[in-house]
Amino acid sequence: MSDILLELRGISASYGAIQALSNVSLKVPKGGIVALLGSNGAGKSSTLNAVSHLITPGVGEVLFEGQAIHRLASDEIVRRGLVQVPEGREVFKEMSVRENLELGAFLRPNRQGMAEDFEKVYAMFPRLKDRSEQRAATLSGGEQQMLAIGRALMSRPRMIMFDEPSMGLSPVLVEQIFESILKLNREQGLTILLVEQDVRLALTVASYAYILENGEINLHGPSEQLINDPAVRRAYLGV
Repeated sequence: MSDILLELRGISASYGAIQALSNVSLKVPKGGIVALLGSNGAGKSSTLNAVSHLITPGVGEVLFEGQAIHRLASDEIVRRGLVQVPEGREVFKEMSVRENLELGAFLRPNRQGMAEDFEKVYAMFPRLKDRSEQRAATLSGGEQQMLAIGRALMSRPRMIMFDEPSMGLSPVLVEQIFESILKLNREQGLTILLVEQDVRLALTVASYAYILENGEINLHGPSEQLINDPAVRRAYLGV
C-alpha cells in the first residue's frame, strides 16, 4: 500500500470566470506534515477547498488513500477521515463550546466514545473545559482557534488540513497552537496539510513544502532545502 495519504493530480478550479488553480499537484505522506505556502491570493485556501469539495475541480483528481474523492460530497469526505479547520475559525458563535464540539462528531457513523473524545480535547485545551458552557462568541481569538481544532478532532480524523491557524493571534498564542499541531502529529499520528502565511514558522514545522504563485505550484521540496533557497529567502523571509 502506498504511503501517500492525500494526492492532488493536476487540479484546476475556478470561481466563475476567475481561474483560482491551474494544474496543481502535490502529495502528503501518511503521518507527515506538509506546508502549502504563498502570498495572499496565491490559491492556498482554494486548494484546501478543492480537496474538501467546497469548490469543484474542473480538471484533475483528488485521491485519499488511493481512492478518488473529488466527486464526493463534503460530508462524505469528512466521514472518510479528512477534515478541514477553516481560515478565520468559523465556530458557531451562538452555541456553547460543548455544543460546537458535539457538532464535530455529528457525521461519525458511531458516536460511542464521545465522552472519551471530549476529555482528549479538554486535556489538549484546558481552557475549553473551563468555558464549556460559554457561548463561543465570548471566547478570545485564540480560544476560538482551539475550539475549531477541537471540533475537528471530535470527528476522529486521520488527516487535518489547517488554513492559516496563526491568523490574528498573538505570538504567544501562535506558539501554543503550533505546539498543539505538532503534538497531534507526533503523539496521535495525524497527517497534516498546513496552509500558513508565516513561511518561516511553517518551514520549521513541516518536513516538506509547496509554494504557490498565481494558482500554480512554483517550487517544492524538503523544508530544510527551501528555507535556505535564496529565492525563497528573498521573497518570503526578507533575507
